[in-house]
Amino acid sequence: MIAVIDFGSQYTQLIARRVRECKVYSEIVSCLDDFSSLVDRNVEGIILSGGPGSVYNVNIKAYRRIFALGVPVLGICYGMQLAAQLFGGKVKKSRTREYGLAFLTHYSNPLFKRIPRRIRVWMSHGDVVTEMPPNGKVIARTETTPIAAFQSGNFYGLQFHPEVRHTQHGKGIIRNFVFDICHGRRTWSVHRFVDEEIARIKKMVGRDRAICGISGGIDSTVAGTIAARALGRNLIGVFVDNGVLRMDEREEVDANLSSIMNLRVIDARQRFLKRLARVKDAEKKRKIIGHEFIKIFEAEAKRVRNVKFLVQGTLYPDVVESGSGIGPADVIKSHHNVGGLPKRMKLKIIEPLRMLFKDEVRDIARHLKLPSSFIERKPFPGPGLAVRIVGVVNPSRLRTLRQADRILQEEAQGLRNYREIWQIFAVLLPLGSVGVMGDKRTYDSVCAVRAVCSDDGMTADWVRLPHGFLDRVSRRIVNEVKGINRVVFDITSKPPATIEWE
Repeated sequence: MIAVIDFGSQYTQLIARRVRECKVYSEIVSCLDDFSSLVDRNVEGIILSGGPGSVYNVNIKAYRRIFALGVPVLGICYGMQLAAQLFGGKVKKSRTREYGLAFLTHYSNPLFKRIPRRIRVWMSHGDVVTEMPPNGKVIARTETTPIAAFQSGNFYGLQFHPEVRHTQHGKGIIRNFVFDICHGRRTWSVHRFVDEEIARIKKMVGRDRAICGISGGIDSTVAGTIAARALGRNLIGVFVDNGVLRMDEREEVDANLSSIMNLRVIDARQRFLKRLARVKDAEKKRKIIGHEFIKIFEAEAKRVRNVKFLVQGTLYPDVVESGSGIGPADVIKSHHNVGGLPKRMKLKIIEPLRMLFKDEVRDIARHLKLPSSFIERKPFPGPGLAVRIVGVVNPSRLRTLRQADRILQEEAQGLRNYREIWQIFAVLLPLGSVGVMGDKRTYDSVCAVRAVCSDDGMTADWVRLPHGFLDRVSRRIVNEVKGINRVVFDITSKPPATIEWE
């Protein structure tokens, strides 16, 4: 395998994913580990991730054990700086933080085999290597970073991020490291992953029973299908109508999933809306929803004998953004099923998809032969419309947003590139806007339209929607939805913004 040491980067799992795209198994290890677990593993190479810290503020001697394993090591951003400092080079804070695109020129090196001499790369750093370690050689530079990559023995360092899609030929650089330098073997596949997860769940649950939180989306459906193949009738799917679903979603889920698993539908609309009343803060919304879900699942577990486990469709982007990853990552926002969970729970959590991305989950869904309606469905947040209403959530605002989003989805179905759009949705803002309708003054709400393209949800760019489409959506929403008199279009990428507004 290729081991990825996590130093808290938001992109760590992207690195592991890029390796798995090469059909080579990759596993993430915390930088807080003592790395003894790697000694007896078949580790063919190691990748050091980026991170939010500075290498001159930590005791780096503890990381000598990584290099003592004798396998090739690739350091990315912070990982490159750590190795430079450890080998005797110097790292200092740069005069200006470099964030965004830069143009890299590389020199002849196995790491850049078959890569054009000049490429566009993604930078995100405040520190730079100012002095090479002894026996090190520069293998790439940019206009502002003289040491943008270097090699020292079987260590290769990159100041930029090859794992993000903004870097040209980034996959090729990682592929060169995995195959040409580490001589990795193609042994990983979704088929193998599903078989191993089914076996793991069978062993974990044994003769007990489990419930699966079902949202109707692809994540929980795939997780539930894998668990159902492991447990059969000992798995009970629980779909909770929390009052913040999209229009007609409860009916669609009940009709589509009842044939796939043993499904129970619980109406908890009043319960959730009562708890969310007058709550404006997005983090509080997520935690309230997460806690209420768990209370309902635990009550359902009491109703059915021998239920000791809860299956969830958690994905790795949820884990990363919630600051609950393997390494010391910052909290971007707490997802209701990760950072929103109560500290003490009676049920043990099973998360078959915890280390995967959305597109990998879609591949597994195809392997499981699930209906295309699930495979192609756009991601929808677990807290639902509660995080697409900025500010207070109440029945009136929910009704307004549902109507606006229904119009947007109807129109979006006609877009030529609809399948390539990662997410497209409406957001209700806590703003009053002056308008004029029928020669009368209005003062109503503002609706924002958000559409992004992405490979994995970790980074995203806004979709250049046709002007004619935006015109139709705007006119229909303003004319057909009472309470909205202005529509705006969000043209912000991730980063710096997240995909959802809250």
